[in-house]
Amino acid sequence: MNIDNSTSVTATQSTEDLLRDLVDANHILFNEGVLDAFGHVSIRHPENTERFLLARNMAPGLVTLDDILTFDLDGTPIDADGRPVYLERFIHGEIYRARPDVMAVVHSHSPSVVPFSAVKSTPLRPMCHMSGFLGAGAPIFEIRDTAGTATDLLIRDRSLGASLADSLGNDNVVLMRGHGATVAGPTLKQAVYRAIYVEVNARLQADALRLGPIEYLTPEEANAAREATEGQVERPWQLWKMRARQAQAHLGGV
Repeated sequence: MNIDNSTSVTATQSTEDLLRDLVDANHILFNEGVLDAFGHVSIRHPENTERFLLARNMAPGLVTLDDILTFDLDGTPIDADGRPVYLERFIHGEIYRARPDVMAVVHSHSPSVVPFSAVKSTPLRPMCHMSGFLGAGAPIFEIRDTAGTATDLLIRDRSLGASLADSLGNDNVVLMRGHGATVAGPTLKQAVYRAIYVEVNARLQADALRLGPIEYLTPEEANAAREATEGQVERPWQLWKMRARQAQAHLGGV
């Protein structure tokens, strides 16, 4: 990723910091078990809202600054120089196009969330205060409604990306039937927080359902809890970053 040094020093430093945060986000989401060899996280470009930043096609735990590429909202890479790109980059571009408020997107296949994407009779809903961002519950994107019954469930083009963005609507999380979930946030750190805690909520919800009926958060409780917890997002971010960097150092760096 080449940073435009023609901008002011302050703007350049801000962009550099954001790029480092994006690398950390890849490592955090891998280290916390949300991403594995697959999945991806992006940010809207800080200097051009019609572009976004995303790693080249690779395992998130191995991403470095040099692997970050710039894309336009159509999913066309600006500076790939022949490097392969993620097939599902259209998830990111179409959500940024539909949602000007979104500054970061995480697409994952986190294991506790996937069952809720396929068992439509049991919606994923916030059952603890840390997951108030789920609001009244996460909608499910059904790819069959757009592309029929013979797809590989992947978001391979802009049309599918736009349909996914439509299913997301104004929510923060959309499940993808038999595939995973996509999380949107007003900042990178909030998107990472939400991606981690949607996995936590799914695991807790599955456990609680074995005990009996769940008393879910009301929409009002969810909103109040979201404001309270996400106002302190720097606290878990620093912990997750420390753990991820320690894990990277243990592996000898990347």
